[in-house]
Amino acid sequence: MISLDQQSDINTAKKAALEVLLHNMHGPFQGLPRTAGWGYPEPYTRDLMIAVLGIAVSENQELLQSIRKVLETLAKNQTERGHISSLVHDGDDRGSSDTTPLFLLGVGIYRQVCNDPNFLDNTVQKALVWMEYQSPSDRYLIAQQPTSDWRDEQWVLGYGLFVNTVVYSYLKILNQPERAKKIKQEMGRFTITSGVIHDHVHEGLVVKNKPYYAFWSYKIHSSERFDLLGNCIAILSGIASFTRANDMILWIEAECDAMRKKGLLALDLPPNFFPFTNPEDPDWHDRYSEFNNPGEYHNGGIWPFICGFYIAALVAAQKFDLAEEKLIALTDCIKKINPSTESANNNNEKTGFKINSESATFGFNEWIKAQNGEPKGQNWQTWSASMYLYAAKCVEVKSTPFFDEMRNK
Repeated sequence: MISLDQQSDINTAKKAALEVLLHNMHGPFQGLPRTAGWGYPEPYTRDLMIAVLGIAVSENQELLQSIRKVLETLAKNQTERGHISSLVHDGDDRGSSDTTPLFLLGVGIYRQVCNDPNFLDNTVQKALVWMEYQSPSDRYLIAQQPTSDWRDEQWVLGYGLFVNTVVYSYLKILNQPERAKKIKQEMGRFTITSGVIHDHVHEGLVVKNKPYYAFWSYKIHSSERFDLLGNCIAILSGIASFTRANDMILWIEAECDAMRKKGLLALDLPPNFFPFTNPEDPDWHDRYSEFNNPGEYHNGGIWPFICGFYIAALVAAQKFDLAEEKLIALTDCIKKINPSTESANNNNEKTGFKINSESATFGFNEWIKAQNGEPKGQNWQTWSASMYLYAAKCVEVKSTPFFDEMRNK
C-alpha cells in the first residue's frame, strides 16, 4: 500500500516528468524534441517512439501535437522501400533494426489517442512491407545485425527478443492478427541446442527449463541471458501467457535478491540485462571494457525507462502490490542526479525554459550503475520521464493502456 507521503512523492515526480517532457519538446533540429535535457539535443527516433506511451497517457495536448510533428517528419523522411530513419530529421541516418517497428507501434498508439484510424496510412503500409522483408527465412521472425537496436554497444545476433516483441505489438495494434499469431507461434518454439538443424526445424525464443524468453536466437546459436525490456513487452503484449508471466516475475525477483546478496545490485529495481557479461566469458567483446563493463550501460545497468516497462508488466500480471513497491523504488531512483553532467539550473539561460526548482531536483537519468546505484549518462532523459508517467498511470488505474487490448483479444 502506498502511504500518503509516498503518494505525495509520486505526484511531485509526475509533475517533474511532465516538465521534463515540456522542456525537451523543442530542440535545435527543426524544432523537434530533444532526447535529453541538454546532453542529447538530437531527436532520436527510438527514444521518442518509446516516449509516445507516457505522452499518450499524459493527455497533454502540447506534447501530443509535438509527437504528431515527429511522426509526420518521420513519414516525410521514410526511405523509398519503407525504412524509418534513426534520426527523425535525417532520412540518411539509417540501419537501425528497431526504428521502423517502433514507428509502427507509435502510430498505432497515436491513432487510438486521437481517434484517427487512417493517420499516415500510406507510410504505414510501406513500413509494413519493409518489415516483412526483414525475415531472412522469409517467414515471420525478424532478424537484425549486432548493435543495430537500442543496444548500440551490445551484440544481438539474428532473431532478437526485443525487436520481435515490438513487431508483435504493432501487428496487434494495427489489426494484423494473423501475422501476429504467426510471430507468436515462431517465438514459442525452443531455441536449438543440439548443434544440428534438422529439416523443417526452425529456431524459436523459448528457453528450456526457464520461464523467460531467450535474448536472441539464430540457427544453432542463442543467448540465454535475460533481457528485461524484451521480456516485459512479451508480458505486456500477451506473447507470454499469464502463468508464464507470473513465473517469470518470481524468477526475476529471486535473481535480483541473489544479486543483492552478492553485492552486484544496490537498488530494489532489476538491471536491464543479467547475468552480466564478464571479460572471461565467450560473448565478451574487447570494446565492452570501455563502454559496457559488468553492471554498466547495456551490460546490466539499471535503466529507468525499462523499469517503467517492468512496473507496467507487473500490473499486467496483476502483481499490484509489487508494482507499487517498484514504483516507489523508481521514484527514489529518478531523484538521483549525475553530478558530472550540467545541471538543469545552470542550463536555464541556454534553453530559455524556466525550470521549477522542485523539478530541478529530479535527474531522470539515462542509466544507473547496478553495483552502487550511481546515476550515469545524461540527466532529464525524455524516455525516462515518459515511461515514469506511463508506469505511474498503470499503477493508478491497475491496467496497461494500449496493451490491455492486445492481451485480451
